Amino acid sequence: MNYGQTDAWLSMERFETLVEEALAEIPQALWTAIDNVAVTVEEWPTSGQMASVHLGAGHLLLGLYEGVPLTVRSQSYTLRPPDKITIFRGPILRICPPDETAIRNQVRRTVLHEIAHHFGISDARLHEIGAY
Repeated sequence: MNYGQTDAWLSMERFETLVEEALAEIPQALWTAIDNVAVTVEEWPTSGQMASVHLGAGHLLLGLYEGVPLTVRSQSYTLRPPDKITIFRGPILRICPPDETAIRNQVRRTVLHEIAHHFGISDARLHEIGAY
């Protein structure tokens, strides 16, 4: 499904608001466990980001977690820059119909997917439990 919606019909500002709304839906109990993470929005992933998850041309990356998952952190994990979750506007608009509700739902799924990686949950496990 390729809707090709990469034009500016949904502004970056509105897209960022949808990401903020998705973050606001995360229960406080979960936020208390999230540690040292920054969430950003970019238009498209860089070639380096695509390569870091072994995606080549023709594949879309909707979001990316870059950091040290909570499950593998040790006591030496101190004084480090925040882990980073990036949500990519261009790819999400490309796969979604030109409908804000569909985009909101995809943004929410993508945000939750990347936060799952922060908790050490792999793509394989997310797929296994039907959250992919």
